Amino acid sequence: MDFHEKTTQWSCIDEEANKVEKPTRPRVLNPKSSNERNDTQFPPVSISTSSAPSIPAPPMSPETPWALSPIRTSPSQPLLYHCLVSLHRHEGSVLSLAVSKDFIFTGTKSCRIHAWRHPDCTEVGYIKANSGEVWAILAYGRILITAHGDQRVRVWAVPATDNFQPKKLATLPPRNPFFQFPRKSSNQKHKDYISCLAYNHEEKLLYTGSWDRTVKAWKILENRCVDSFVAHESHVNAIAINPEDGCVFTCSSDASVKIWRRVFGESSHILTMTLKFQLSPVNALAVSSSPSTCIVYSGSSDGLINFWEKEKTSGRFNHGGFLRGHRSAVLCLATRADLIFSGSEDATIRVWRREEGNCFHTCLAVMDGHHGPVKCLAATLERVATGKGLLVYSASLDQTFKVWRVKVNPTETVILQRSAMEDQQMDNVDFETSPVLSPSWVAKKLQV
Repeated sequence: MDFHEKTTQWSCIDEEANKVEKPTRPRVLNPKSSNERNDTQFPPVSISTSSAPSIPAPPMSPETPWALSPIRTSPSQPLLYHCLVSLHRHEGSVLSLAVSKDFIFTGTKSCRIHAWRHPDCTEVGYIKANSGEVWAILAYGRILITAHGDQRVRVWAVPATDNFQPKKLATLPPRNPFFQFPRKSSNQKHKDYISCLAYNHEEKLLYTGSWDRTVKAWKILENRCVDSFVAHESHVNAIAINPEDGCVFTCSSDASVKIWRRVFGESSHILTMTLKFQLSPVNALAVSSSPSTCIVYSGSSDGLINFWEKEKTSGRFNHGGFLRGHRSAVLCLATRADLIFSGSEDATIRVWRREEGNCFHTCLAVMDGHHGPVKCLAATLERVATGKGLLVYSASLDQTFKVWRVKVNPTETVILQRSAMEDQQMDNVDFETSPVLSPSWVAKKLQV
């Protein structure tokens, strides 16, 4: 497998034409010519002149469908957050978003997974697989997992180097070789779009949720599906995992959130609880967990964010209330320590803070830089010397992708730094080791 810069392509052994190209470095266009079009029929770059501090505009590739768009700063609460970078996509919307230690990954309808250097969003390259739209992306350590329109999942190894050279590790389920009868693995394939991904590091299990109402569990090392079950009566929209005990949370358009556990010593999963307090379809899930507590958040189409807190004694989840503020459907959620980020169809992002020791939440800010529904969200601790801030990444159906800096009070820095230490542990993911066979929550109980 050979890699070359600029226009040279690399190919895998299988029949898919996967391409990774490195962008060239053209000059940034004059923002005064924002109403004109260049020779490639792409609108020129527009650079914000707002007073909020921002990162210099990164050079873009002449072949990329992306361009810098104006940064609109909210007049309310200017000291809490500001937009660092805003990119506009000329064709299609961003369908998925994931952030690793070194890169930002965005999936689109064009079969491409773009990679950006954060936080300034310098384009470092892209992966192209002729397999349909990229509906979901999951970044875990040095591993990138993508779900495509052909109802298959690709697993990539992404080294932490400036030379963007990802390597495909697996396709789930594997394709049948030409001139060969269909194998059993053909029955492992989802029958509709894969809408969400989640990875259990302790169990070495990848979970995929689909519009075909099923959830599948995969052993990546073995390239096979180890369990498949009908999880809901409608589309499965999101999956989340509690890293403390291995519980799997799923939500659906049937207005329910369900909790699943893996049977000890087996690959099958059983339903342990159904959380159905909301009446509208549930579009998003997020879990905020620690050794002492676990809270699951769900965003629904009525604009509410319901949350449940786990009892320490019984292990049951009790409804703690709901967060009201969005005027339209909540489409995505992200958590970081005691902060919750919600993206909505009303084109805003709300930042919530949970008070320690109780279920009270406070809305800290309403980030209103997008002009369309906010489809994807991710948040990471800002990697600077001070370590007193967060970087929030958002993608909207208005075809823009933005990076925000959210300032954090000094009293919250300790909590965020503890969360950053957990991220460093994820950077050492190794898929060559043997997978854990028993559920982590059973192993912890046996140690007591």
